[in-house]
Amino acid sequence: MTENSYKTRCGCIHYFVNIIDKQKITLVFLPGLTADHRLFEKQIEYFEKRQNVFVWDAPSHALSRPFTNNYSLSDMAEWLDEILAKEEIYNPVIIGQSMGGYLAQMYMELYPDKIKGFISIDSAPLQKSYMTAMEIWLLERAEPLYKIYPWKALLRAGSGGCAETEYGQNLMQKMMMSYDSDPKEYARLAGFGYRMLAEAIKADLPYHISCPALLICGEKDKAGSAKSYNKKWHQREGLPLKWIKNAGHNSNTDQPDEVNRLIEKFIGEVDGKNLAKSKKTILYEA
Repeated sequence: MTENSYKTRCGCIHYFVNIIDKQKITLVFLPGLTADHRLFEKQIEYFEKRQNVFVWDAPSHALSRPFTNNYSLSDMAEWLDEILAKEEIYNPVIIGQSMGGYLAQMYMELYPDKIKGFISIDSAPLQKSYMTAMEIWLLERAEPLYKIYPWKALLRAGSGGCAETEYGQNLMQKMMMSYDSDPKEYARLAGFGYRMLAEAIKADLPYHISCPALLICGEKDKAGSAKSYNKKWHQREGLPLKWIKNAGHNSNTDQPDEVNRLIEKFIGEVDGKNLAKSKKTILYEA
């Protein structure tokens, strides 16, 4: 993987990319709030010699710091699009975990024809109709709760609440330790992220899923209402939903082999649809 960076008005975004064939699909991995590129280390390890892969440290996270918290989810989607264009990535399948899944939906809202596939990992729909007014109100007021939580207790709660396995919990703790020198930065980041999410939900945009999609959710996901959201998303939109046994909110770290298998199967299906589409176009043009 090659590390690269992209300057924005708020700071510099760091990302990692490995391109084997520019004509092929690129797996674009987007970590969740307070996590970083390491969240997908088991996916990168498995796919980097088979597929084009991209993963970033989201703005204000890990290597993408210092960064001014003065941007929106749509700004992030625009920056992502600019980075993908810079790297000549034109066939992205976006795999977003939690906040990364919300960002993927914003990307689809802005660039519906650019995305080839979407995999949601322990995320939820961005449409306002799924949320209650109280849930949005709480998102906007999360920061004070993080600030009063003792840092060591927050480390335990964060790692234990996100993952079920020893590997998954240790990895989450490592990512959280990026903020060990200034726990208030972690609280500010979490609070800002939830406010940004609330703002995107309140915008009440269609957030239509414009490409083949797959929902993945850990059976033991304890983060908010993720499990119930995924059930409703599956029922309302008819999107396929795969439950991951013995997995929490970071299901791709708890059961990487199963998640990798699902990603690989999904890519094969997307490639098959693209091939069929191109053959139809050739026949039509002939």
